[in-house]
Amino acid sequence: MNHCIFLAEVAQAPQLRYTSDNQTPVADFAIKIPGVRPDDAPAQLKAVGWGNLAQEIQTQQFNVGERVLVEGRLTMRSIERPEGFKEKQAEVTVQKMHRLAEMQSVNMSGATVQSSAPTGQPAATPTPVPASPQPSATPEPDYDDIPF
Repeated sequence: MNHCIFLAEVAQAPQLRYTSDNQTPVADFAIKIPGVRPDDAPAQLKAVGWGNLAQEIQTQQFNVGERVLVEGRLTMRSIERPEGFKEKQAEVTVQKMHRLAEMQSVNMSGATVQSSAPTGQPAATPTPVPASPQPSATPEPDYDDIPF
């Protein structure tokens, strides 16, 4: 199975185009992924979204320099160069795309976290939740005493 998740930066704004045969929308753009080591240069990949996702990417207007989380499939394309040789380029077929700023405002339970309290009011502190339920009246069986 080929499934990748990239934390990336939009390097080129998405451009919406349509296929010639059945007018399927396609969004093309470039993303930059930081290098593995601090001294490595960032890698640039072509990203492609198809169908309704392409229109969604275009309407959300992702800007150059914006940090995003891209989920999709990684493929290798062979490109014929004018110099007479073939070059391999990585391409991401996008399945989901999220703004990183939107993801930072949502905690794991899906509730929105308030970044600051209104002026003049103290910030609400969450009430503690018991870590474990109350012990039941019946003891749990000891599975080590089972005769075989």
